[in-house]
Amino acid sequence: MAAAPATKHIAKRNRRSASLRFIAVGAGLALATVMAAPASAADQAVVARGAYIAAAAGCDQCHTDSKNEGAPFAGGRLLETEFGTIATPNITPDAATGIGGWSEADFVQAMRWGIAPDGTHYVPAFPFPYFGGLTDGDLTDLKAFLDSLKPVSQPRISGASALALFARARAVIGTAIAANFTIPSALAAKDRAVARGAYLVAAVGRCGDCHTPLTWFGAPDPDRYLAGSRGGMEGRAAPNITPDAKTGIGGWSEDDIASLLKDGGTPDGDFVGGSMAEIVRNTARLTDDDRRAIVAYLKTVPAKVFFKHN
Repeated sequence: MAAAPATKHIAKRNRRSASLRFIAVGAGLALATVMAAPASAADQAVVARGAYIAAAAGCDQCHTDSKNEGAPFAGGRLLETEFGTIATPNITPDAATGIGGWSEADFVQAMRWGIAPDGTHYVPAFPFPYFGGLTDGDLTDLKAFLDSLKPVSQPRISGASALALFARARAVIGTAIAANFTIPSALAAKDRAVARGAYLVAAVGRCGDCHTPLTWFGAPDPDRYLAGSRGGMEGRAAPNITPDAKTGIGGWSEDDIASLLKDGGTPDGDFVGGSMAEIVRNTARLTDDDRRAIVAYLKTVPAKVFFKHN
């Protein structure tokens, strides 16, 4: 006898949950192989906090060339962006090709303002407008975690496109605008769960990086925060995640949202794919309390209608 549709969805969800648990365990084992042992218990606590931030932000996914079996965090992944094809950099502590020569001030400057130690500017494809909202403590912990990784020498990656003069001018303006971008809905909230969720969505998880449309200069549009974008990660469309009933997730229950963040399951029994599947690998590594905090925050975001031209 054929299984009922509901039974199929449950079976599919169970297989997906088992798969995500396997990924989480594998990620933990992978981190164990790429990290050097900290000097003390205090160091271990700092590194562990930094590892949690890195996992939640998906640093390993952007900065690992998994397609070509690249070393974790060593960069080399090619991303299609508003400014052409960009190779993600090596963020292991290799002194020559990574960030081994960076001071903590260098790291904070890059994360908050998108400025490299040599004074050059990163294009807004690097989500510093969102990472700029990280607390000083989380940036310190994140730097400690990255410093604990084994250094990997990564030669310059071929395949990335050089920005033409016009694109460079556009990038410079976009960078200046993005550096002053203020996340509209990440203001301090009285509810601790909502405040935590705002921080995870706006800064750590940089959800707006995909779900907020960009201006012509490549900076986030503050008036359309989380309202969906036709050009999200690597040019893929990203849906409206505000509580708009027709074009957003206003019809989703809190459990619906929490379930998606844990195993990628949608209310109709399907599962997300593409770039959102990558994000779910990040949110699956969060604690249940943090996932529930994200849900609480998303329920408070002002509803906005998704426009096709976003």
